[in-house]
Amino acid sequence: MTGEPSVGEEYLRREVIAAALLRRADETGGYVSWGELSDFALPDGTVERLVDPGRGGIWNPRGYAATLTIVTSPDGPYPDREIDGGLLQYSYQKGPEGGKNLKLRAALELRLPVIRLNKVGTNAYNPIYPVFVVGDNPITREFTLTVDEVLRSVPVGHQLSPIEKAYAARIVQQRVHQPAFRARVMLAYDGRCTVCCLKHPELLDAAHIIEDGQPGGDPVVTNGLSLCKIHHAAYDRQLMGITPDYIVHINTDLLHEVDGPMLRHGLQEMHGHSLTTPARRQDRPDPDRLEQRFTRFLAG
Repeated sequence: MTGEPSVGEEYLRREVIAAALLRRADETGGYVSWGELSDFALPDGTVERLVDPGRGGIWNPRGYAATLTIVTSPDGPYPDREIDGGLLQYSYQKGPEGGKNLKLRAALELRLPVIRLNKVGTNAYNPIYPVFVVGDNPITREFTLTVDEVLRSVPVGHQLSPIEKAYAARIVQQRVHQPAFRARVMLAYDGRCTVCCLKHPELLDAAHIIEDGQPGGDPVVTNGLSLCKIHHAAYDRQLMGITPDYIVHINTDLLHEVDGPMLRHGLQEMHGHSLTTPARRQDRPDPDRLEQRFTRFLAG
């Protein structure tokens, strides 16, 4: 990006970049590699660097009035965290006073959204857009962010009502936790269905063994299964169960139903089939959670 674009032009450029980045992430299972982010190809034939070559958290490319991307990492040196009200705290980058932080402050002043790259695995980042800077505290050296346009208008520090809190929690769940969960599950299963081995991440879901919001329903890889759309639907509707030792069971009535090739090959022939599990033992489905879910399948 060259010259001095207007704020409107810069906003539109961000929209184009973010749309292409989110589309690419969807194709791969919810994440993009650092190498691809370093040299990201856009639909118009141009190439854009989306990360700091020095692996810093704040990327201020030349020609932009405000920060384009920020990186968060659970194993990084900064205590980035969520706070009440559906807001996120993002630490100043270390260094001289001002430095790269000045352009992230400019994103607040110019009301320009940034792209958040959340590290979900080795060399893998889940993009979130739009992310808005809504607060800057030079005393604690932290920015306050939100991932929702509605929450952007709520003053920082405002006491939310119970309804507002529920809304804020749901937005963070949908925009932050669920995409990261999907990306981690897809990484663990190498982008293939654990039942039928279909390897098209855009046709796969990260299914919970114990449902989100239930005791044990944490968004962790061991509570997840990479399932294609048909097997996810069958699992959720108790038409398919999985034993603690990773064996697929199909509902008895469905086994004896006569229909077309999708039923026969997609479901009936999966009965007794062993799951294709993650290579890393620590990523494999939790047998206790599977047993709890399989008990419900048998009862249903």
